Amino acid sequence: MTSSRDSSDTSPKPVGQRFERAILHSIVGPILVTGDGVRLHGLQFAKEFNEVGSLQKVAPESALMSSTLTQLQEYFSGARHQFELPLHLAGTPFQIEVWEMMGTIKFGEQLSYAGLAARLGNKHLARAVGQAANRNPIPIIVPCHRVVGSAGQLGGFAPGVGLKRILLEHEQAHRLLQPE
Repeated sequence: MTSSRDSSDTSPKPVGQRFERAILHSIVGPILVTGDGVRLHGLQFAKEFNEVGSLQKVAPESALMSSTLTQLQEYFSGARHQFELPLHLAGTPFQIEVWEMMGTIKFGEQLSYAGLAARLGNKHLARAVGQAANRNPIPIIVPCHRVVGSAGQLGGFAPGVGLKRILLEHEQAHRLLQPE
């Protein structure tokens, strides 16, 4: 996962650049993937958007979008445990730091919000880490679903706890196949 920091621009579409969208049908339902042909900007689950019908026949146009869809399909088949995609992470400097740290949590592992805050240098920032996780524009690829409560509870996932559970169970089922 490679990212570019951009704390000043929170709009999803860069000015003057073409924006593309594609739909991936997955074990968690349709996923809307957005990018600018150079960097991935967003990933949304079906309950977060209303355009599934109009986008079902949208084919990826850029190499980035094709690679993103392929890597996501590999992830859902259990064959991919790490993404190699250029990301556009638009948020505050703190949010970007949290999202980048989430990218270090390995496939099939979980870390508490407090544990992630401690990795960032201040264990008292657990609530702020949770808020940043909730605003993650590229879930799965930036694996906010791997961050859980200190007792292992699954709260705090914007698309829903049920979807978070499916992703964690998927990773546990395929973890044994992960190369060392």
